Amino acid sequence: MAVRRRGRLPDEVRAAAVRAGLAFAFTVFTFVVALFASWAHTALLTPALALMALGVFALAWCLIDVAVSRQVAASRRRAPNSTGPLEGSRERGGARHR
Repeated sequence: MAVRRRGRLPDEVRAAAVRAGLAFAFTVFTFVVALFASWAHTALLTPALALMALGVFALAWCLIDVAVSRQVAASRRRAPNSTGPLEGSRERGGARHR
């Protein structure tokens, strides 16, 4: 059984994925802080919940950024008005479009 490896992600997609990972880590961290603050009945609960809401918003923004970056990278690999998925791309040695 031959295993086909995927190519490396483009730089802008990898950067967007790293930002999404950091936003996820921040959101999980603030969730844990809010959970402990609620168990301890401290005044830290309100700022922790506010930061968690901010983290959820940032995470959603970053996930949309990943999706858009992947679409842009995929459209760069394809030539405009081509019928095949990689027809005319530079990686395949096709003609350049200006």
